[in-house]
Amino acid sequence: MNHPHYILLPVSSAFIAFSLVLAFFLNFLPWGGWMGVPDFVALVLVFWSIHQPRKVGIGVAFAMGLLMDVHDAIHLGENALAYTLLSYFAITIHRRVLWFHPLMQALHVLPLFLFVQSVQVTVRLLVAPDAHFPGWLYFSESLVTTLLWPLATVLLLAPQRRAIDKDHTRPI
Repeated sequence: MNHPHYILLPVSSAFIAFSLVLAFFLNFLPWGGWMGVPDFVALVLVFWSIHQPRKVGIGVAFAMGLLMDVHDAIHLGENALAYTLLSYFAITIHRRVLWFHPLMQALHVLPLFLFVQSVQVTVRLLVAPDAHFPGWLYFSESLVTTLLWPLATVLLLAPQRRAIDKDHTRPI
């Protein structure tokens, strides 16, 4: 299958902010306590940390983590730590990941999402004396978030795509 190669326009900072706010509000929906519901903030943070590491980095991830901590009413800093580590490792692998097709990229970001969830569980187990391990089904959130990666790639890169104008009179 032959995929056209697009030349992407520069990304708008307003669009990045809009996508982060939209992801934040998607995490507000009442399904947040269910197993297997994706973490939209983590998905969008990883996406922008890979595609725009100079615009969305560790500071933005820390701020979004604090907002999620306040929203979830859990230990202050749990999501901030997890999202900061997530952004750091996403920036670390961003050059390698961009070489692959979105389906292969999903395989590269799956360990990041699993790592973040394991950090969150570890913090809960260390801080709260009455906490218990939520079970292995808890990590299904990472799998569902990874399955959304190709869709997120299409949606978040859509405003940057140029139309492919074929000019048959030019040799290039």
